[in-house]
Amino acid sequence: MPDGSATSHLYRPKLATTLAEGYGLDALRRDAMAGLTVAVLAMPLSMAIAVASGVSPAQGLVTAIVGGFLVSALGGSRVQIGGPAGAFILLVSATVARHGPEGLAVTVLLSGVMLALVGVLRLGRLIRHVPHTVTVGFTAGIAVTIAASQLRDLAGLRLEGAEPGPVLAKLAALAGAAPTWNPSALAVGVGAAVVVLVLKRWRPAWPGMLVAVIAATGAAALLHLPVDTIGSRFGAIPSGLPAPRLPAFDARLWLELTPVALSFTLLGGLESLLSAKVADSMTGRVHRSNMELVAQGLANVASAIFGGIAVTGTIARTATNVRAGARSPVAGILHSVFLLGFMLLAAPLASGIPLAALAGLLLVVAWNMAEREEFAALLRQWRPAAVVLVTFGLTLLHDLTAGILAGCGLAFAFWLASQWRRRRN
Repeated sequence: MPDGSATSHLYRPKLATTLAEGYGLDALRRDAMAGLTVAVLAMPLSMAIAVASGVSPAQGLVTAIVGGFLVSALGGSRVQIGGPAGAFILLVSATVARHGPEGLAVTVLLSGVMLALVGVLRLGRLIRHVPHTVTVGFTAGIAVTIAASQLRDLAGLRLEGAEPGPVLAKLAALAGAAPTWNPSALAVGVGAAVVVLVLKRWRPAWPGMLVAVIAATGAAALLHLPVDTIGSRFGAIPSGLPAPRLPAFDARLWLELTPVALSFTLLGGLESLLSAKVADSMTGRVHRSNMELVAQGLANVASAIFGGIAVTGTIARTATNVRAGARSPVAGILHSVFLLGFMLLAAPLASGIPLAALAGLLLVVAWNMAEREEFAALLRQWRPAAVVLVTFGLTLLHDLTAGILAGCGLAFAFWLASQWRRRRN
């Protein structure tokens, strides 16, 4: 099997390459099963990420359907799955809180244009060279931030005002609201997380997240538990995609949101190419990084037009796609088609999903993405430890952009120092 390295620089979607090589019924069957498997995982996860980001669950599904379709149809990886990602929760929620839904749409659209330009200018390789220590640091910071953002819904806490964005202020506010905790919500949330973890260990082939959501929804309905649900907070999920609409052009707002869009672009490029690299290690192939960035950019533009949120390559869903036997980008396209079918047929049922159950799912996501063993290993030597801790600390206490820039700057300073010592010796 060729590894694709000879054509990794081309601006040609892997779907076109796959179809040119010949595509038969056996490949379609395998891709359909893989697409269905990923769609079953993506449905509850997309809604959970959207809720945690401060937008409606429907926007998460729209992102996975529209964005995921274009990432697979136009991307530079055979097996990459695109959609909403936990890594964006902090950026999306902060943007919505400060600029509202219209500001988020503008930010995602601008980010999409920037990502496409990064790909067109062949800058994909630069993003891939971000130090491993920085990647581990900001991923751990994002994981802790996600976990903190779920404590309110997990325990059913009631805050008098808006929930603070910064982690320390958030934890202080949640601690003050501890007396308002809801035992039923906590039981549902913890139970959902336990179901996912148990099934992952004992029945890894089962769709643990979907089983957990169905079980939690059924228990809440049958026992008449006093817990918040998707329907009680967001209303009914629409049975279909919204009409496309461009954000209104306001030069002042667009200029103000440009730095925010740069943060989305940086994270989107890193997350997408990291996910594609993981897919390469699992399949023995090589993705086309610049083509992948162009596709991610176009997917974000389309997501913004349809009212979705940020789109990126998703490691967990991509890995699931590979393990399920995907052979080509058709699997990712079918994953979006299946999700659309679920949205058309099962939207009324989704209104009863407890928010605590979705919080439990995201706690598992945060636990899995933290790279705890790698983080601990990097702490054994002082230079990697300094980079990872600076990146982690600033991501957690300030924002993602500050963490990445500071980590890259410190890593570069260490590299320059090592080069200077080498020349002296």
